[in-house]
Amino acid sequence: MRDKILFIFPPQWTPISPHFAIPSLIGQLKNSGFNAEAMDLNIDFFNDILSKENIEEAIFNTKKQYEFLQKNLMSVFSPNKKESDYTKEEQMFLYKYNRIKNYIQKNSNYFTFIPMFIEEAKNNIKSENFYNPMMLIRSINIIDKALEIISLPYTPTRIEFEGISNPFFKFNYETIKYFVLDDKSNIFKKYYEKKLGEIIKKEASFIAISLNSSSQIVPGLTLTYLLKQRTKVHINIGGNFFGRISDELKKHKEFFDIFADSVSIEEGEGPIVEVAKFVTGQIEIQDVPNLMYKYKGEIYQNEKMKPIKLNDMANMNFDDYDFNKYFSPEIVIPYQSSRGCYWGKCSFCDQDFGQNFNVKNTDKVVSEFREIKEKYKIKKFEFIDESVSPTYLSELSKKIKLEKSLSPEFFCDARLETAFTKEILSEAYESGLRMILWGLESGSRKVLELINKGIDLDKRFDILKDAKDVGIWNFAFIFFGFPTETMEDAKLTVKMLVDNKDIIHSYGRSVFTMGRHAKLAENPEKYGITKIYPAEDEFSPNINFESVGSNNQQIKEILNFCIKECALAYHNPLWMYLRYREWLFLYVSKYGCDWVKNYKVS
Repeated sequence: MRDKILFIFPPQWTPISPHFAIPSLIGQLKNSGFNAEAMDLNIDFFNDILSKENIEEAIFNTKKQYEFLQKNLMSVFSPNKKESDYTKEEQMFLYKYNRIKNYIQKNSNYFTFIPMFIEEAKNNIKSENFYNPMMLIRSINIIDKALEIISLPYTPTRIEFEGISNPFFKFNYETIKYFVLDDKSNIFKKYYEKKLGEIIKKEASFIAISLNSSSQIVPGLTLTYLLKQRTKVHINIGGNFFGRISDELKKHKEFFDIFADSVSIEEGEGPIVEVAKFVTGQIEIQDVPNLMYKYKGEIYQNEKMKPIKLNDMANMNFDDYDFNKYFSPEIVIPYQSSRGCYWGKCSFCDQDFGQNFNVKNTDKVVSEFREIKEKYKIKKFEFIDESVSPTYLSELSKKIKLEKSLSPEFFCDARLETAFTKEILSEAYESGLRMILWGLESGSRKVLELINKGIDLDKRFDILKDAKDVGIWNFAFIFFGFPTETMEDAKLTVKMLVDNKDIIHSYGRSVFTMGRHAKLAENPEKYGITKIYPAEDEFSPNINFESVGSNNQQIKEILNFCIKECALAYHNPLWMYLRYREWLFLYVSKYGCDWVKNYKVS
């Protein structure tokens, strides 16, 4: 085996199951003869900070900071000053002081209660107690409170399972750099200081960091910064995030001095093997496809290579993962049977940016399911495809049913196409399909036509009824704030949820944001977009705009209206407390649709 290649998945990502990216890349490298190893620091981070000792230390530091801030802010605070009269640092100190003061005044009882029960809460979520709804809800609440306490000394930063927030954070290079280097708000640095020795001892000749979400930017770059300071190892950043903003990244030469030696753009399974060849001295850096790097003071981006077909990729490798660490009683493996979107015409979407559509043979899917079951004793899967087509689902279902001993259970995303017949859905249920995440989007025909879903709008509820009848849980994605959407349009979406609660088992609600590469940005006038602002935050994956339709205040009002109306219609159901699709899927798999739908939390 050749020199060791170390893959690290940093915080912050929901700690329920391994992310897809690294097991896929590890499999590809091992198949090419390289010695590759994975470290999931995200799950390790959450297990580390959610301990009695760490919470008690956070409480001590919170009280100490409160006393310090109370004493020192008096010299700068004045009731006659406006917010803009304070420096940015003074604003953050005032924010920190007020947040800590309010917490201590209202919630200091948690300082005693939470450390006592944190281990029990973690164990409940990771064990069969997960399937006791009231024990699970109580445990979730304890972990929420624990993360809030742990975050207090690092205010304005706040860490949660779902993400990381900071009201002063902006997606531009200087702000990112500031918060990476700021010890007062960087909640990750102390953890990394404990892990650096372990990482360095692995003596890797190449360390790859996978950044797939905006929530990983500060923690991920904190790690690469520290590694660049302490080692001479080649540091490569891959993942979805920087590929979307590669043109902006080129403008920041310093990035390649303090954060990374190279950045891999777009699909990585082929290029990562070539990076490994470069690091081990087999080829020159100029010959590595999809790579951005600094050479003789200038930033270069090499030519892109044709992506490897999914059928030609090695199987995912989870050999280095300790599944007992994850916050789930059963692991749900993220699985990809296609890349890109076979429809690819929805005007709001840019999720398939940088991906070339191709599909994995169903025989290979069945073979990989079998290997994962035999090797890792796991048979639950989440298809992370943009959408699984009716034809593909039908063929896969038939293949799975032929494998009598396989018995997987899985869920997927899909489009409400009339080709999803009741026969196909029934066969899919028999093969192990338990939940479908449908892109329902809106109750307004006008909005749906602008979205360009490409479906028969009059028959979509027939498909939901058929899915419900065969035992499949229907989860609906909806959003508010699409350009031209009025309050009346938005209320039609709420009415759709309320009137169809018998076939829409649960829903996920969001507010529309326009991605940099969304198709509607190419023809804004068609969608009532009156102004697109130059990006103030050059690293932001989204674009700010103004449009005909509801304003921000009206969108807030419709969100509150939706919460109120659906609470009355659905009567406080259990699924509203099962925050993550993996957890909901596990409950539906264990108890069935009717039991989960009818369980009300008192």
